[in-house]
Amino acid sequence: MKNEALFAALIRGNIIEKTRMPWMVSCNTTKTEKKPDLQVSIKNEKEAEWKIREGLKNFPQGKIPLKINVSCNGEDYLYITAPDFAGIEKIQSGEINEAWNIDASNAAGKNCKPEALKNRIALVTGGAQGFGEEIVRGLVSAGAFVFIADLNIMGAESLAHSLNNGGKTAFALEVNVADEASVKKMAENIALNAGGLDLCISNAGVLRAAPVLEQDIDSFKFVTDINYTAFTIITKHCGLLMKAQNLCAPTWITDIIQINSKSGLEGSGKNAAYAGSKFGGIGLVQSFAKELVEYRIKVNAVCPGNFFDGPLWSDPENGLFMQYLKTGKVPGAKTIEDVKTFYEAKVPMGRGCTGPDVIRAVLYLVEQVYETGQALPVTGGQIMLN
Repeated sequence: MKNEALFAALIRGNIIEKTRMPWMVSCNTTKTEKKPDLQVSIKNEKEAEWKIREGLKNFPQGKIPLKINVSCNGEDYLYITAPDFAGIEKIQSGEINEAWNIDASNAAGKNCKPEALKNRIALVTGGAQGFGEEIVRGLVSAGAFVFIADLNIMGAESLAHSLNNGGKTAFALEVNVADEASVKKMAENIALNAGGLDLCISNAGVLRAAPVLEQDIDSFKFVTDINYTAFTIITKHCGLLMKAQNLCAPTWITDIIQINSKSGLEGSGKNAAYAGSKFGGIGLVQSFAKELVEYRIKVNAVCPGNFFDGPLWSDPENGLFMQYLKTGKVPGAKTIEDVKTFYEAKVPMGRGCTGPDVIRAVLYLVEQVYETGQALPVTGGQIMLN
């Protein structure tokens, strides 16, 4: 992690520890003539943690500085801090000039995990469409600031623009989740723009349906790279950002949630690449949960049923309805409607999973504080755990 990103996470962690509430920290690249409220000078990143802590500790009690300058090895990094993005903008414009007052009662809170997502920093990979878009909209409605990370940057920007009419709450980032350098850059950009991360939704996924005897191995590897390996890459770099916060805010709970599938709970004929990657994803969730609990990072999975209205199923050329029709997965099916009717009949509730169904599950996993390493089915009764 670059120094400027690390310092942002350490500053945010210290402020969270002091206020017991989410906070935004933005690295300001614009030159300013005004002196910072707090100056921190460090020799190397090893002493950054305690130097930043001491600086904020010695700042007047009940106050949080608007501008913090960190000097390291001849480089200066200026950070703007505020409870929300509107506050960041007001400081940058000169509308706010006095240090933030904090309510002492907030600092006396026993638990750093309030049930609301208001002003939390969230990330959704594959957030420009499908379940990802539904999750983004749900998180914004819950009051979170959401980074929409997608290879489809135009779609991410369009969605962010549509959500920012009432104030800036969504930010578009381009990312290739299968490329570690791209994911690392994504995590650093989040740190530089918001200071850290409270919720990571690993949603990006692909599917290439085919019988195992006819499966193209390159397609099999592609599905595994996106659905399985990429989840590890995302967890690594988002987890490092969350860990940096935890160094300074040891009771602050954060979350990583993989959007898995009912195919991660039950095998899927003529769809082994997808099901295998999702089964593996749940193994990763359980393993990561045991590792990262040390840093108060909860790792869970949501396993949705079929999202029939999304592009994964309904795209007229490459959607699953068309793929399954072509591969003969549904015996006797002659049209896409035949395939859809066949799959709807498998669900006891008689319909596919929807965006609101998934966002309710996400919010539940975030709000509860005692469970980690779980795979939560959202299948309308189609899959029932023993």
